[in-house]
Amino acid sequence: MFEQLFPNVSVEDIITATNETMFMTLISVAGTFVLGLALGLLLYLSGPGGLWQNKGLNWVTASLVNVFRAIPFIILILLLFPFTDFLMGTIRGPKAALPALIIGGAPFYARLVEIALKEVDKGVIEAAKSMGSKYTTIIFRVLLPESMPALISGITVTAIALIGYTAVAGVIGAGGLGDFAYFYGFQRSDFDVVLICTILIVLIVFIFQFIGDFASRKLDKR
Repeated sequence: MFEQLFPNVSVEDIITATNETMFMTLISVAGTFVLGLALGLLLYLSGPGGLWQNKGLNWVTASLVNVFRAIPFIILILLLFPFTDFLMGTIRGPKAALPALIIGGAPFYARLVEIALKEVDKGVIEAAKSMGSKYTTIIFRVLLPESMPALISGITVTAIALIGYTAVAGVIGAGGLGDFAYFYGFQRSDFDVVLICTILIVLIVFIFQFIGDFASRKLDKR
């Protein structure tokens, strides 16, 4: 049945491509979460009324985030070739895609983090301040726990965007389903290959969305 529907698809190759896409997605989501959370916290804390209010620091951070958000991902990959080659020792393969994926995804997530933190009730923060809580206590015991459902929803949205980025990265040799669909499907006019890659990418998106929604609901009920 499978061979009849997808006569040009090698099961072994498609499994390898799927594993490469999952590898790029999972590692880049983890890196994006850490870097994006740090940038988002910096934006919020250094902004007007923040715990570390500092116009200069806020302007520099916001400018950095805005610049990298504005660069189309395909161009960002090309711009980062020298950095990627220095860091990873190659500009091809799944590992080589990671720097561009993380640097491309973190600024997007940083803005979602900033929005989530702004939704935290100011009264809770003021109450923590009045009890003499240190800044680190307010951040890790008040801000982050209170905004966690929104932070999880934000990283879910970002993860889905990163899955799309992995497909774009595949076109220039990063591997994964995007690479497989383009080089082994589109260029050879084997559109059954393109179709199976599309189905698998959509399936991966649904899985990430389900996990993100489930985690966000669980945290919201606590």
